[in-house]
Amino acid sequence: MEAKLGRKITVIGAGAVGATIAYSLSQRSHASEVVLIDVNEKKANGEALDIVQSTSFRDPIRIVAGDYEEARDSDIVIITSGVARKPGQTRLELAKTNVGIIKDIAPKITAVAPNAIYVLVANPVDVLTYVFTKVSGLPESQIIGSGTILDSARLKCILAQKLHIAQKNVHSYVFGEHGDSSFIPWSTVRVAGVSLDEYVSLMRSMGHPVETIDKDDIYHYVQKSGGQIIADKGATFYGIAASVMNICDLLTSAFDSVTCVSTMMHGEYGVSDVCLSMRVLIGPNGVTGRLPLPLTNEEIDKMQHSERVLKEILSQIEI
Repeated sequence: MEAKLGRKITVIGAGAVGATIAYSLSQRSHASEVVLIDVNEKKANGEALDIVQSTSFRDPIRIVAGDYEEARDSDIVIITSGVARKPGQTRLELAKTNVGIIKDIAPKITAVAPNAIYVLVANPVDVLTYVFTKVSGLPESQIIGSGTILDSARLKCILAQKLHIAQKNVHSYVFGEHGDSSFIPWSTVRVAGVSLDEYVSLMRSMGHPVETIDKDDIYHYVQKSGGQIIADKGATFYGIAASVMNICDLLTSAFDSVTCVSTMMHGEYGVSDVCLSMRVLIGPNGVTGRLPLPLTNEEIDKMQHSERVLKEILSQIEI
């Protein structure tokens, strides 16, 4: 194996999501080396060759497919391996299958990259993040689940469209499980520094025709748009790839930033020993803390409902 060139990122899983993440990394400045690993070595080789041939117009970068030894001393490892949910398959059945995959991967990759920051992407991501935390033996600061970062991006996208304002001016999150028990803490939504209702009133007072926000419709959009994409094109990968790129942005920056990802909870909102999404402080040293926002009692109840949903699944899985 060649000497390490600089920052090194390994992507485990060369399916649609993993390949799109690897391609996105090849077009950015996060890494000088990208390693792609998959049980289907031929697929990984083909993706790596296709991706590296797209890098002629940027500074040199090494893109290779290989085994776990090739991933040695990686700085960031992104795990996308897992099967998609099949028609008629229960969430528990999917969880058991993908937990088995994670338990197989964990000792192989942590043996060669014990100091890497790990980003779990495969679903059910909160379950897999919890299992990886338990079986890897790594400090929790090194483990991040993508969680509801994509849900939060979808929320920001639709709110910006409805309000006719740039997405960067919308600060909103989806909390809890990346799944059916997720929720929008509407009390925390801010648009250009004010609450959602205040912003709508302010715009109307200025003569701007801003429509009333139907919160139930917005929640339905956030919950169901992923399924719509899958129904229309077979898979969703651009959104999650962009979300993972954002996580990589934060992990390779000089200072910590706040985002909404899944990490092990330790009493926040009365929730413990489960991985769920809330505001988390992450940066070059991984997870450095969680920043609870004040929630209403109803919102806290929803977070605790997510905890119960996840723990019910975890209670039926052998870890």
